[in-house]
Amino acid sequence: MNHNNLMRCLISNDTNDRGFNVLKDIFLLAIRIYVALIFLNSGLIKLSNWPQTLELFRSEYHVPLLPPVLAAYVGTAGELIFPCLIIAGLFTRWAALGLFVVNAMAVISYPQLLDFECPAAINDHKYWVILMTALFIFGAGRWSLDYFLGRKNVSKNGYQSF
Repeated sequence: MNHNNLMRCLISNDTNDRGFNVLKDIFLLAIRIYVALIFLNSGLIKLSNWPQTLELFRSEYHVPLLPPVLAAYVGTAGELIFPCLIIAGLFTRWAALGLFVVNAMAVISYPQLLDFECPAAINDHKYWVILMTALFIFGAGRWSLDYFLGRKNVSKNGYQSF
């Protein structure tokens, strides 16, 4: 891309520009990987010491409406399944919404996050919400299974099914 094309891309509102689309796809892929790895690592840590995880859900985390053991299973499953879907770019919007719920439950069930002297803990959750919202609104981008499966559906019957 030469200098004139770069400047035109930067000041243009034309979102069909190839350079813009490549940057958008890189950005969406980076968001997918970043957010997914945070939650996936959390789920793997919970699995690595399951008795401690159950104890934390019994004593520290107070998930509304769910018994502690069920909350531990559901929360850990969400932290393992939704990130894998997001990395693959499969059902990305639904997976981002699922992680949004997991994140919200983490904040609701551990209100001490709001009392810490250092706001970084709660701020992390806020940043993750912003990134998950971007995935929900924009989808996974062209470097995803959603895109490839959608293209296949478009070519078969003339319209996109998701």
